[in-house]
Amino acid sequence: MATLIPRPTFIPDVFRLLEDEFGDQHPVRVEDYVEDGTYVVRAELPGMDPKEDIHVTVERGELRLQAERKFVKHDRGHTEFAYGTFARTVRLPEGADAAQVTAGYEAGVLEVRIPVQGKTKAREIPVETAE
Repeated sequence: MATLIPRPTFIPDVFRLLEDEFGDQHPVRVEDYVEDGTYVVRAELPGMDPKEDIHVTVERGELRLQAERKFVKHDRGHTEFAYGTFARTVRLPEGADAAQVTAGYEAGVLEVRIPVQGKTKAREIPVETAE
């Protein structure tokens, strides 16, 4: 397993892109959108067994999709399939309710749905003096 290296918070997507492209994991193609107050993430994961091969986790405001396609050795043949670990991490939008995440898999597409509550408004905090 790869060693975790602290990364600057101002450019996390660049580091994540480099990990996906040059690490030991294959990237997962995703699409995301908000529909009727729900954040939806869809991922292409064809040929996977959702109960055995796909894992979805939410932690610290990020949704992690991970799957593994195991290589089956044949005496003869040719393959262009990608085998190994597939992974993608997506930052959840503000107001996402991580306790209410649901996931489903149909026709090779994983769909994760997360309710999103209204964005919180910024407010100024008064600073008191010690007088």
